[in-house]
Amino acid sequence: MLNKTCNEFIDALASREPVPGGGGASAYVAALGMALGNMVGNLTVGKKKYKDVEEEILGLMERGEALMERLKELVSEDAEAFRPLSDAYRLPAGTEEEKAFKEAQIQRALPEAARVPMEIAKLSVEVIRLQETFAEKGSVLAVSDAGCGAAFARSALMSARLNVLINLKLMEEGPLKEAMRREIDGYTGEGLELADRVFGNVEERL
Repeated sequence: MLNKTCNEFIDALASREPVPGGGGASAYVAALGMALGNMVGNLTVGKKKYKDVEEEILGLMERGEALMERLKELVSEDAEAFRPLSDAYRLPAGTEEEKAFKEAQIQRALPEAARVPMEIAKLSVEVIRLQETFAEKGSVLAVSDAGCGAAFARSALMSARLNVLINLKLMEEGPLKEAMRREIDGYTGEGLELADRVFGNVEERL
């Protein structure tokens, strides 16, 4: 997906095709947020003023790079995970047998369709967590970028949440659905509190 130009990716999002969609866009936005954090890091390392925190910043940047790479992979994985569900929705349902088969295929595809945005949500929280340290210890000249990164990751988290919930809504009741609902609620609660704190702290310094 990300081999497309920015314009091509935007046009693909706007098209009537089911993929890419909200999940892939969420992963892309989270990756952009992490990129902003690593920019703060790059503007910090090598500066005498920040010598005492340089090793810590380098460690953050290494983790940030790994997060960016995984989030970029998830842009495509979200599309791949949704295709079986999209195909299942298109199955005929004219007879009782067809209806039963269609429902079975939908239920088979739903957990994987929800898993990818769940991971996007999880990683978005980690992106926000890194932004907090970039904002605290990185170059003061780029503190606004750490705040922007947290805001991007917050949006990615909430968008990923919606993509999890729309799949859970259709999933049959059971332990898996309950566990996934608890998991996404946990990421959302933690991530929103953290993102709002980071953003507020950055805003107060501007």
